[in-house]
Amino acid sequence: MVDPQMSVSLADVVVKRRGKTVLGPINLDLGGAGFTMVIGPNGAGKTTLLKVLHGVERVSGGTVQWSVPDDQARQAQAYVFQSPIMLRRSVRQNLSYPLQLLGLPKSEITRRVDQWAGNIGLQDALDSPAPRLSGGEKQKLALGRALIRQPKVLFLDEPCANLDGRSTREIESLLTAAATAGTKIIMTTHDIGQARRLATNILFLLGGALHESGPASEFFNSPRTSEAKAFLKGDIVE
Repeated sequence: MVDPQMSVSLADVVVKRRGKTVLGPINLDLGGAGFTMVIGPNGAGKTTLLKVLHGVERVSGGTVQWSVPDDQARQAQAYVFQSPIMLRRSVRQNLSYPLQLLGLPKSEITRRVDQWAGNIGLQDALDSPAPRLSGGEKQKLALGRALIRQPKVLFLDEPCANLDGRSTREIESLLTAAATAGTKIIMTTHDIGQARRLATNILFLLGGALHESGPASEFFNSPRTSEAKAFLKGDIVE
């Protein structure tokens, strides 16, 4: 289950590129279980925020403080990109790789690989080259490769952006099961329907700033700002 103390605080975090502020200042306390969905128009800073939280984006100012030591926090996280990156190896080797890095015994690696190949519906493709999979299969493999490590926090950047309805449903089922098992999921999406289906909490970014945040039910039923109301209606928001 998720460690109740596995939380993160952002204080006056700013990210600048070529002298231009693309994110911040952000002040945010984030913890607890469930789904935190990061939404907002293109260019709002959603992916940048995810990378800041994961520690792969250099901040220009402010602090990012996990409630556990940084090395422990990093070990407890996984990140899935919008366009999944496949090792030029078999499905089996893609699933095995993160467990080999953890130094697990071969018997445990075999057990988990077989389990997760079944979970993601690729048990019949274990010896197939991963780069030859379909888009939906690659995304499921990337997700399985992240979840096989049993992370406490999983970051996802638009994991269903290029998928059809069936693949999206399968991905959402995997994510829901992971959240139920105790993984905290922090995810960007442009799909408001998906956010309504999954979100426990919402972070609404606009112009690099955290415009609104709070429980999903409150955000969707009674957004506080005109910009959030317009965004939920499908209007262009700048």
